[in-house]
Amino acid sequence: MIIELKFNLPEKLYLKDPQGTKYGNKLLENSVLLIDELGFEGFTFKKLADKINSTETSIYRYFENKHLLLLYLNCWYWEWMHYLINVEIKNMSSPEARLQKVIYVIVNAPHKFKLTPYVDEAILHKVVVIEGTKSYHIHSVDSENKDGLFVSYKELVECMVEVVKGVQPDFDYPRALCSTLFEMANNQLYFAQHLPRLTDLKFKDDMLVELEKMLLTFAKKMLV
Repeated sequence: MIIELKFNLPEKLYLKDPQGTKYGNKLLENSVLLIDELGFEGFTFKKLADKINSTETSIYRYFENKHLLLLYLNCWYWEWMHYLINVEIKNMSSPEARLQKVIYVIVNAPHKFKLTPYVDEAILHKVVVIEGTKSYHIHSVDSENKDGLFVSYKELVECMVEVVKGVQPDFDYPRALCSTLFEMANNQLYFAQHLPRLTDLKFKDDMLVELEKMLLTFAKKMLV
């Protein structure tokens, strides 16, 4: 099912929100495709402008630089994940079932939920896995945090924390567990494909099933 999703992202990420225009949607769609193709280091606004038959000046009307564009894509992904989790657990009462569903969404959402016409969520997930940390493992992280640029990630983790507390209200480290599970879901996929000696996950067809099992095992062991 394709629907029009528009998320409220931090205003300091952009000069003009690309979600609000056809040109902006095209910019986002092709940014994801081009970063996936070239890598973030090889990606430039000049190459993006050429791909969409536009000009660099037009792109700069939306974003000051490519770092903020990458962070915008990350924030969009975090908001999308938050939205899906809320939808999927809305009518579930069992704390354990809610936790299992959260982990299912984290692992499978990019391949199971196609919602937006201008973002290929599966390719965006690849970008987040490979390039995502480059948007917040940076020297300016503290100043950007003060500007509220990571609120989408924080709210996603808080959503997960409420689920964890439902399973074990007295657990001392719910935020550490939730952020670790989310990062683990991405890192273990990356390791399986590129650095296999760093994971027990095998890069094969049933990899996502095994990853889901791995995350649930970690979560349950911590919450016993």
